[in-house]
Amino acid sequence: MRTLTNTEELTAFCREAMTRPYVTVDTEFLRERTYYSKLCLVQLAMPGEDDADAVLVDPIAGDLDLAPLYELFRHEGTVKVFHAARQDLEIFYVDAGVIPKPLFDTQVAAMVCGFGEQVGYETLVRKIAKAPLDKSSRFTDWSRRPLTDAQKTYALADVTHLRQIYEHLARRLKETGRTGWVEEELSTLTDPATYELHPSDAWKRIKTRNDSPRFLAVVRELARFREGYAQSRDIPRSRVFKDDALLELASTKPRDQQELSRARLLLREARKGEIAEGILTAVRVGLECPQQDLPQPERGRDKLQANPALADLLRVLLKAKTEQAGVASKLIASAADLDALAGGARDVAALRGWRREVFGADALRLCEGGIALAAKGRNVAVVDLPEG
Repeated sequence: MRTLTNTEELTAFCREAMTRPYVTVDTEFLRERTYYSKLCLVQLAMPGEDDADAVLVDPIAGDLDLAPLYELFRHEGTVKVFHAARQDLEIFYVDAGVIPKPLFDTQVAAMVCGFGEQVGYETLVRKIAKAPLDKSSRFTDWSRRPLTDAQKTYALADVTHLRQIYEHLARRLKETGRTGWVEEELSTLTDPATYELHPSDAWKRIKTRNDSPRFLAVVRELARFREGYAQSRDIPRSRVFKDDALLELASTKPRDQQELSRARLLLREARKGEIAEGILTAVRVGLECPQQDLPQPERGRDKLQANPALADLLRVLLKAKTEQAGVASKLIASAADLDALAGGARDVAALRGWRREVFGADALRLCEGGIALAAKGRNVAVVDLPEG
């Protein structure tokens, strides 16, 4: 097992990788005590049958600049292969503004190829690579040095088996003509906006049943303060205050230190100093927000009255179509999407791109009375209905 701890070694590996058709990539990181993920290890493997072309890149133990790695990520001639890439890509984008291209995500590809919903790496190793996977080091502290042999073996396996998985899935996608489906799905992962966390938008992630614009204005300001405070000090949001405390504050609307001290869910550290001042300021700003600037709840789909019977028929159609196509149903439409369709919404992803081909076109015909569903043995058949 080779571990690269200096820039020269990393440069040599990345230059060689740029002559290959693909490189598999994974990371180990920690985020429990920070806002931004702390990169602890990068695993890389070039095409091959053994571990000779696989390395561990240690940004902690040595004097190492990741610039050669980012050069490899920008190199269009080499596909960068990840499994469940979202968090890995966020690390690289936050660190250097880099998103690896071209990109291939084996979790997305596996869903398109019918391996199920959010299929895990261990499942693909077992089904495709026909190999066992030791997960005993999964929850270890990757920031501690030196790394044990068990940790290194575990980390390396995350990219060595990935080679066989990638080759199998890429071949299958080509045979079925679905390569474009995966590329369409990856557009979100390669969009920089996916990784840009703006404090002003943080309130949209808070789940609440209270849709009063004034209440939401206070939620917005509290979430904005918390996000900015956590980002500037690189600490988890929950270390500032948790969501349940935020909603309590938005309900009670404390106006001074005495009222703030009565908050049941607020951490002791948040009852004084900068956090307390930030909370009181956020509440005041929310209460004083002009009427025209109050946030409005998203009412679009919530206002729609779904036809329960039609929603059930859409579920049957989705199951039949995805089984026939061999693709994960949740990749095409969620339960909320189906309810929205049954309520008359037409802005759902299932009606666009490759999803329309597999399901959306027939879903629209079902909603408009153009087709019926019939049981045919163990299968469900689509029956065209006469016009009128």
